Amino acid sequence: MKQNILIVLGHPNLNSYCAQLANTYVEAAKSSGHEAHLLNLTELNFDYNLKFGYHKEKKQTLEPDIVKSQSLIQNANHLVFIYPSWWASMPAILKAWIDRVFLPGFAFAYQKHSPFPKQLLKGKTARIIITMDAPTWYYKWVNRSPGVQLLKHGTLQFCGVKKVKVTYLDQIRFRNHETLSKWIQNIEQLGKKGE
Repeated sequence: MKQNILIVLGHPNLNSYCAQLANTYVEAAKSSGHEAHLLNLTELNFDYNLKFGYHKEKKQTLEPDIVKSQSLIQNANHLVFIYPSWWASMPAILKAWIDRVFLPGFAFAYQKHSPFPKQLLKGKTARIIITMDAPTWYYKWVNRSPGVQLLKHGTLQFCGVKKVKVTYLDQIRFRNHETLSKWIQNIEQLGKKGE
């Protein structure tokens, strides 16, 4: 099945291994007939600070790049997030983008007399590709996967994205060229399949 895929690069360095993974995914997806859009967050122009929270009377102006981001998410049926684990979470640029983009009325809606939101992103799937220096077992069992928990459960599933798969690429700084190249090939296969 052909997908409309949005790939979000959450690493601020466009020469990083994460950027290489993102570009590989996009090229592979397009070569297999998928529609694929790469969003390099570091190239976007927006205020990182959600100034008024979700205050009803005070609404922050949505910059063109935030509006574009929402449109790309709305049109996509598969979302891919690629970012490094920094301090067991995610880079500030990715967290800021999530704060500004996944707003009430777009990604979810509060419901009276219910702790559960109306999920406005139902029908979409996602994959998280996370790189880290720590071993995967340490990130999962000692740190308890805080960055993945935040994105997978606290954001995507909260907004209705139900099938969220995670690819862990660990101990990056200790890996040899052969392993890093093999992982690039694995990401290429995911891109071709649109997964």
